[in-house]
Amino acid sequence: MRLIPLGLVLLALTGCSEKDLRQAYEIVSTSVDEAPLTNAEVVAALKDSLSRGISKGAVSASAKDGYYGNPRLKIEFPTEVRKVEKALRKIGLGKDVDRFVMQLNRSAERAAIKSKPIFISAITSMTIRDAFDILNGADDAATQYLVRTTGDDLRKEFLPIVSDTLQQTSATRYYGDIVNKYNQLPLVDDVDPDLEAYATDRAIAGLFVLVADEEASIRANPAARTTDLLRRVFGSLD
Repeated sequence: MRLIPLGLVLLALTGCSEKDLRQAYEIVSTSVDEAPLTNAEVVAALKDSLSRGISKGAVSASAKDGYYGNPRLKIEFPTEVRKVEKALRKIGLGKDVDRFVMQLNRSAERAAIKSKPIFISAITSMTIRDAFDILNGADDAATQYLVRTTGDDLRKEFLPIVSDTLQQTSATRYYGDIVNKYNQLPLVDDVDPDLEAYATDRAIAGLFVLVADEEASIRANPAARTTDLLRRVFGSLD
């Protein structure tokens, strides 16, 4: 919408009533508010939104019990060896299983904060087309953009971090002890899944859950839009 020069507006309003002045102000304000968003504004707002979501997600996940105390993120026994867990609990080794699960989650918590710069780096490569697709997409469109564009590279970077933290927290040793005890049981097939790969995938998936939560909040809740730019860009969708 074309804006009217302020001087002409003031001249035209000379002698108007208070009601007329108020209506004129609303018209001029609407003209300003309805100015189309620029490409730079959309990209900047989305990058800010993603950065905030990732920062909150990484900090939340890296806190003590960030994974272990959150049912949505908690890393349980690998699905393919749930039979190991059941068998060991039946023979009185439930404490060993519980200790392993706790240490597995502690490993993810220690690794989570190191994911932040990896995600932030990926955000900087967002194109204008990506930004508008995200703006007009689903509630988790930005999160899915990150899943799609960072998945392989993120895993390559994250795997050694998780592997190292698993070693530091002794989770690998606990897991080895558990699997060895299971494999010694009569009439069972030996198991030996890749613990590092499993923990890496689950840790990354948990982070994306938190990032998606933050994105959905910003899209749906005006109070979560903490900057003028976020309010303007996401407000255009309300």
